Amino acid sequence: MTGMILFMALPLTGLAYVAWHVWVLLPLAGVWKCLLIGMGIVCFLLLFVGFSGGLEKMSLPLARMVYKTGTSSVLVLLYLVMVFLVLDLGRLVHLVPKAWLYGNGVTATAILGILATVFVCGNIHYYNKVRVQINLSTDKPLPHDYKLVMASDLHLGYHNTRADLARWVDLINAEQPDLILIAGDIIDSSIRPLLEEDMAAEFRRLQAPVYACLGNHEYYSGEQRAEKFYREAGICLLRDSSVVIDSALVIIGRDDRFSRRRKPLEQLVGDATTQPSPLTTHPFTILLDHQPHALEQAEKCGIDFQLSGHTHRGQVWPISWITDAIYECSWGSHRRSGTQYYVSSGLGIWGGKYRIGTQSEYVVATLRRPSR
Repeated sequence: MTGMILFMALPLTGLAYVAWHVWVLLPLAGVWKCLLIGMGIVCFLLLFVGFSGGLEKMSLPLARMVYKTGTSSVLVLLYLVMVFLVLDLGRLVHLVPKAWLYGNGVTATAILGILATVFVCGNIHYYNKVRVQINLSTDKPLPHDYKLVMASDLHLGYHNTRADLARWVDLINAEQPDLILIAGDIIDSSIRPLLEEDMAAEFRRLQAPVYACLGNHEYYSGEQRAEKFYREAGICLLRDSSVVIDSALVIIGRDDRFSRRRKPLEQLVGDATTQPSPLTTHPFTILLDHQPHALEQAEKCGIDFQLSGHTHRGQVWPISWITDAIYECSWGSHRRSGTQYYVSSGLGIWGGKYRIGTQSEYVVATLRRPSR
């Protein structure tokens, strides 16, 4: 309950703070100020249409517009709050003249120009999918080297469309991987756009076996419907289960921590290494676990490599500072003893399509057998 109150109170406080500053800053008649501030408030309130399920009742084009407008307005609000805080602090220490903040068209134009530049560049940066190359070394016996393409947080839905997915599929196929691993949140918040656009057909174009675990957003969209979609898409969903590849490679998919039914990792590892499928004495184990919490568990259980996502690394600065502070590893490569980790910032994104100080990425990993 406290978290919900804060969730509502913080943006509403920010909205009031920005509205007051805009009112005193703009050198316009009151009616125009009311119109502009009112439009901003309406854009912000559209965010809650999505949270309330209202998008499901709209046509797909209208739902997309409402979703993008509402989620983008939150980021615009964040940056307006930061700009006005800097100006207020500058005024307190007598670096910013009072005249800059009252009835000043130059200041208003400068702020508009700065924000437009930041968000246009952030949108362009989002569409630049970064290819991250990592190497996984092991002393465990493997029949051959493996090329793995890994991703997380596609967030397909009202904003990331089938056209977006088609480009991502082309990127992945161009790598000619042996295996494709996805660490959750393929679906954003509603499965409706995926069904109406038949996005399963795009996944079926992938030219290598696909293994995935659930993320928290699959629960928001309904995990049973998500499971059905995965089957139609040809994705092997590992939900507290595992699969053996070539008798020497074990992939374990852990249910998201959102689920109250998910099994302890120790049990999953035990089940994976004692299943009937033939295994070498010491298989290389890969764990797909959407949220990078309690990384010491994988180390304790002898996992060789863990792939996670979830954090998006905050999507935009300075939220990236918050995720860096919360998680032991909020993005990138990490190691604990003999366990290697990669926490992806995501191929897609939640909400408005902006990457500011972070990147959208997919990971190409080479798993090499021991040199002889």
